[in-house]
Amino acid sequence: MAPLPAKVTIKDVAERAGVSRTTVSHALNGKGNLSATTIERVRAVATELGYQPNVVARGLRQARLGVLSLVIRPLDTLDTANPEGVDYFLRFTGAAALTALDHGYGLLLVSDPTRPDAPSSALAADGVIVDAPVEDDPLVELLSRRRIPYVLVGVDPAIGPDVPAVAHDGLRDTARILDHLRAGGARRIALVTGTDRNDWNRLGVAGYEAWVAQAGQDPVIRSVAETAGVDGGRGVARELLASPDRPDAAYCLTGRHAAGFAAAALELGLRIPEDLQVVAGSDAVVTRTFDPPITALDLSPEANARCAVNALVGQLEGRAARWPLPGAENPLIVRGSTRGPG
Repeated sequence: MAPLPAKVTIKDVAERAGVSRTTVSHALNGKGNLSATTIERVRAVATELGYQPNVVARGLRQARLGVLSLVIRPLDTLDTANPEGVDYFLRFTGAAALTALDHGYGLLLVSDPTRPDAPSSALAADGVIVDAPVEDDPLVELLSRRRIPYVLVGVDPAIGPDVPAVAHDGLRDTARILDHLRAGGARRIALVTGTDRNDWNRLGVAGYEAWVAQAGQDPVIRSVAETAGVDGGRGVARELLASPDRPDAAYCLTGRHAAGFAAAALELGLRIPEDLQVVAGSDAVVTRTFDPPITALDLSPEANARCAVNALVGQLEGRAARWPLPGAENPLIVRGSTRGPG
């Protein structure tokens, strides 16, 4: 293979145009008091040589890069950024990118910038959106220390709500789901959570424990790693459904766990929803396409992504806000896996 051509530098443009590098910089950036003839000559030479300015360096000098970074924390524990049967991340990222574009920004999706192998460009942004921060999140600490503006989607459980964040009412959502199952006749409801140390799992457990205490039911809680997916839900279902006092309903926070739980129930000869009702705390492809389709909470990723980007741009433009901002209402989409009232 032929070697790649050397990158054209500002020095090359200056030498060809017969001017200093400072003159080239001023001509290309509209600065200084240069004659129209000099500006035209420098720009013509830059075009001829194919010179591309270093937008990162320029942005650092101008204190604006025109780029927002997005870190989706749940992807750090999954084995792929595009898990099969899950479309939350695609929906969130797409809406965030388009909203950023409306404000004149590009969006850069990056992995955890605090990792030792993180690329140096991970924090080359005007501000950062962090979806589902973990407890004592080192990224939040890093952003605070470097004074990089940020907005969280979900609250870091360790630092409380008084931070720039878009917060969802996980306690209310949990109570709504459990009330729906009880209205359909459920009397022993199991909760299956993930293991990530984030607000979503924490509020799911807290809301469930408060609800079962009021309902007079013994708690039945199992935690399965998010990366275990459908097989993780299937495994915990086989354990719980083999018990003499098996649950007659299951609330699984992830769509893949819910699909696995329902699949195991059918394999054991149970009928859905007659013998077992199932609800997912996050709607997904696997919940919509399961037979029967699984009742699920739509986490409104598009609306929350737009809210987060708008809030971050507001910070960058100096607009004050009262934190946390309320997230979108999450509709419960009732499908064939639950019986509903009566």
